[in-house]
Amino acid sequence: MPNEAQSSSQVAEPHHPAAANLYALIESTEDLIWSVDLEFRLIAFNHALAQHVKRWFGTVVEVGRTPQDLLPPERAAIWPPLFQQALDHGPYRTEVSFPNDRTAEMSFNPIVIDGVIRGLSIFGKDITDRKTAERNLAAVQEALRLSEARYRTAFQTSGDAININRISDGMYVDFNKAFLDIIGYSREEVQGRTSLELAIWADPADRIRMVEAVQSGAACRNIEARFRRKNGEIFWGMMSASYIDVEGVPCVLTISRDISEPKAAEQRLTAAGEALRISEERYRKVFQTSLDSILINRTSDRRFIDVNQAFLDTMGFERDEVIGRTSLELNLWADPRDLETVDEMLARDMECRNVEIQFRKKDGGTLWGLMSASVIEIEGVRCALSITRDISNAKAAEDEIRNLAFYDTLTGLPNRRLLLERLHQTLASSSRTGRLRALLFVDLDNFKTLNDTLGHQTGDLLLQDAARRLAACVRETDTLGRLGGDEFVLMLEDLSGLPEDAATQAKGIGEKILATLAQPYMLNGRECRSSASIGIAVFGERRESSKDILQQADIAMYQAKTAGRNTLRFFAPALQAAVNARATLEEDLREGIKSSQFVLYFQPQISRNRLVGAEALLRWKHPRRSLLVPGEFIPLAEETGLIVPLGKWVLESACMQIAAWSHRRQSAHLGIAVNISARQFRMPDFVDQVLGALARTGANPHNLRLELTESMLVENIDEVINKMTELKSHGIRFSLDDFGTGYSSLAYLKRLPLDQLKIDRSFVRDILSDESSAAIAQTIISLSRAMGLPVIAEGVETEEQREFLSHLGCHAFQGFLFSRALPIEEFHAKWLPAVAPPVPVAD
Repeated sequence: MPNEAQSSSQVAEPHHPAAANLYALIESTEDLIWSVDLEFRLIAFNHALAQHVKRWFGTVVEVGRTPQDLLPPERAAIWPPLFQQALDHGPYRTEVSFPNDRTAEMSFNPIVIDGVIRGLSIFGKDITDRKTAERNLAAVQEALRLSEARYRTAFQTSGDAININRISDGMYVDFNKAFLDIIGYSREEVQGRTSLELAIWADPADRIRMVEAVQSGAACRNIEARFRRKNGEIFWGMMSASYIDVEGVPCVLTISRDISEPKAAEQRLTAAGEALRISEERYRKVFQTSLDSILINRTSDRRFIDVNQAFLDTMGFERDEVIGRTSLELNLWADPRDLETVDEMLARDMECRNVEIQFRKKDGGTLWGLMSASVIEIEGVRCALSITRDISNAKAAEDEIRNLAFYDTLTGLPNRRLLLERLHQTLASSSRTGRLRALLFVDLDNFKTLNDTLGHQTGDLLLQDAARRLAACVRETDTLGRLGGDEFVLMLEDLSGLPEDAATQAKGIGEKILATLAQPYMLNGRECRSSASIGIAVFGERRESSKDILQQADIAMYQAKTAGRNTLRFFAPALQAAVNARATLEEDLREGIKSSQFVLYFQPQISRNRLVGAEALLRWKHPRRSLLVPGEFIPLAEETGLIVPLGKWVLESACMQIAAWSHRRQSAHLGIAVNISARQFRMPDFVDQVLGALARTGANPHNLRLELTESMLVENIDEVINKMTELKSHGIRFSLDDFGTGYSSLAYLKRLPLDQLKIDRSFVRDILSDESSAAIAQTIISLSRAMGLPVIAEGVETEEQREFLSHLGCHAFQGFLFSRALPIEEFHAKWLPAVAPPVPVAD
C-alpha cells in the first residue's frame, strides 16, 4: 500500500518557478483534475480528486489504476464511454452526477504529443450550487408568471375597488371594474384623469395624508375616508394603500371597499353597546330624578314594587304608604273605569301611549296626568311600568293657547290660520247655498314709511285703530282678520247669487272701508293720515281653492296700488294669466341656473381703433323660447334673489376667460367688464366671492373690470367704498355704468375708487338730435377728464356718433358700429383669429 503522501497526489512537483506556480494552483484548487493514458489508467491527479474519491468510495487513488479499480461497478461503468467520446471526437464538456447529490461539469481534452494522442486530461468543477440556483431561478420565473396571471385575475375580478395612481400628479394608471362600479364612472371617463379632477375625495386632505404616509414608508392599512361618486353621493370607504413601482414610475396602489352600510351598522352597534353599558345607571338616574311620576307594579296583583320621588311629591304620599299596596287601595283613580281601560290596552298591545287620565291625590285634590305604560319583566316577574306627567296647567291653559293660535295678539282679530280655515269651510258650503261670497284684501298705503319715520310703536297704534275701524264696517256674518304686517282680509258672506250684484255689494263695503280708513288718526298726540288699497275677488260660481282666491284678491290689491292707491280693484283673469306666466318664468329660471342653460356673449370695446377688451353679456338658452336677452329675465332674477347665484356664475366664467386669454400674447392684455347687480354687491361675502373666483381660475385681477350702477350708491355709501377699496387693493378695476341716468352725488363720486366712467346708451342714441343729450355727454367727458378717469361710450351705432364723441374727447367705444355681442367662438374668429378656443365656462 502506498503511504499517505503517495495517495494524496501524483502530480510531480516541478522546479521551474512558473511550473511551480502552476503546480501550486492545481494542488490548491477545489476542482477535480486528472489525466489518463489510452488504457484509461491514471497518469496524474491533484489533491482534490484524491480527497473526494477517498471520502466518497473509501479507496486510495494511485497512478496506473483505472476507474474499475477505484470505483464501485455502477460508478466505474460511467467513465469509459466518456473517455472514448473525447478520444474519438475531440474535446467536449458534459455534466456528471456524483455522490451526495452533487453535480460536476466535466471537461475532457485529448493529450496530443508530436501529433499523436497519448491520453486525456479531465477537469471537473462542482456546479451543484449553480444548478440549484438555476432551478430556483426557473421556479421563481414560473412563479412570477403565475403570480402575474393570478394578479391580473384577482385585480379584475376582485370585489374590492383597486386602482393605481401616479404619485406625482394623481393620474390613474390602472383600475378594475369594481372601482368603476363603486364610483359610477365609465373607463373612458377615468382613463388619463386624476382623482382630484374627478373629485373622488370628499376631503382632498385625505389623499394628501395617504400619499405622504406611503412616501414615508408608514403603514397605510384599513384607513377610513369619505369618497364621492359621480352622482355626487358621499360614501364611506375602507382603504389600504402601498407604494408600487410601475415601469420606473412611483405610484400608489389603493384597495378600498364601500363600507357605508357596515359603517352605519358599526355606529348603531357602538351606540347600542354604549347604551347597554350605561342603561342601568341611566335608568336609576332617570327613575330617581325624573320630574314625571314613575311607578312599577306587578300585573298579577297590581301591587306596587317601586315608585320614584316625583310620584310621592306630586301625590302627597310617603314611600311606605305605597309599596305593597294597589292603586285602588290608594284611591288614585278619579274615575276607576280608567284603570279598566288601561288594563285592556296593556293586555292587548303590551303598552299604552299618552292617555289623558284624571288622578286623585292623597289630600283628595285632583290633577290631570298624561300617562304611558308598558309591560316589562323584572327578574322573571311580569310587571307594568307607567310614566305620568302632570298636565294640569297645560289643560287649564288649553283654551287660552287655542285663542293665541288663532287670533292676532296685536289687534285681537283672527289670524292667517283661522282665516284660511274659515275660508276653506266657506268654500265647502258655497255650492250648497247658491250664494256668492267676496274676499277683500286690504293693504294700508305707505305703512312702512310711517313705521320707519315715527317708529314701530306708532305703527302698532295705527294697526290697532285701523282694525277697530274695519270691524265697524263689517256685518256680524262676515269675517275680518289680520293676515300679517299691514294686510287685512275681509270675507263677505251671503251676497247675491248674481255676480254683478255681488260685486256691487262688495264694492259698496269696500268704498265704505276706504272712506273710514282715510279719516285722520291721532297717534301719540300726533295727527297722522293713511289710506288703503283694496283688492276684491268674488267667488262661489266654480270650484276654487282658498289659495287661489287669496291670490286673486292679492293681485287685485296690487292693481289698486298701481292705480295710485286709496282705491279698489276687482280681480281680472288677465292679471292671473300674467302672474302665472311670471311664476312659470321663475321656475324656468331656477331650472336654468341648476342645469347650466346660460352662456356669456362678448361685445368688443375699442379704444383708438384697437381692441382693449370686451363686456361680458349674459344670454339664456331657454329650452322652449330660444335665446333670451337680459331684459327678459334679469328683472325677475333681481326680484327673486336668483341674481346672486347667476352673478356668481357670470363672475366665475369671466375670470376663466381672462385666464384663458392670458396664455396668448395677442389676448393677454384684454380685459373683461362684468355687470354687478346691487343685490349681489351688497352680499356680505361679495369681496370673498370675487377674490375666490380669481384664485380658482388664475385670472389676472388687472384684467377684470366690475361695472357698478348709480343705484348702488343710494344706500350705505361707506360700505360700497370699503368693498371697492378692498378689491381695488388686489388690482381689480371699477367702471361706473349708466352714469348720468341716476342721482349720484358728486361728493360721493369723488370718493369712489373708480377707473372709468361710462356714457349711457340713452345719451349716445340721441346725441346728434337732442341738445341736452349732447350736453350731458360733454359734461361727463369733462368731469372724467377733471377726475383723471377714462371714459367709454356704449351703444355707438353710427360713424357720425363716433365722430361726434371723438370730437368731444371720448375715444373708447362699444356698440353695433363695431360689433354686436358675440358667442366666444365668433368673437375669436372675428377679433382674435390666432387665439385658441376658450376654456369651458364655470359649472
